[in-house]
Amino acid sequence: MATSDAPDPDTTPEPVDDSRAATRPGPAAPPPVDPAQAAVDRHTSLGHTKAAATWTGLVIGVLVLILLLVFILQNLDQVALQLFFWEFSLPLGVSLLLAAIAGALIMALAGGVRILQIRRVAKKARSTTR
Repeated sequence: MATSDAPDPDTTPEPVDDSRAATRPGPAAPPPVDPAQAAVDRHTSLGHTKAAATWTGLVIGVLVLILLLVFILQNLDQVALQLFFWEFSLPLGVSLLLAAIAGALIMALAGGVRILQIRRVAKKARSTTR
């Protein structure tokens, strides 16, 4: 078996070149920021704002009102309604709209009562912690 004078590549460590480590660039520093440009950027990229949410709500509300108007105009057949001792006739679409409004008012009343209950409890909790 012949032996060679060459070192075994599996056991010989490779030399480390430290000259590249000293010249390697570090993390890049952020570019200087102009305060005036930062203010302009902040005002032009607002994202989701209360005004945008209000505008979106208004557009959706107008679309719902248009659908309601179409519904009422397509349901103009007179229907007889009785409430306790009153009897009257209204177009079907109008009577359904009034029923929906009455339901929304009842729901708002129940929600308002619950909000008052929560406020009372929160007020008691604040006064006991002071």
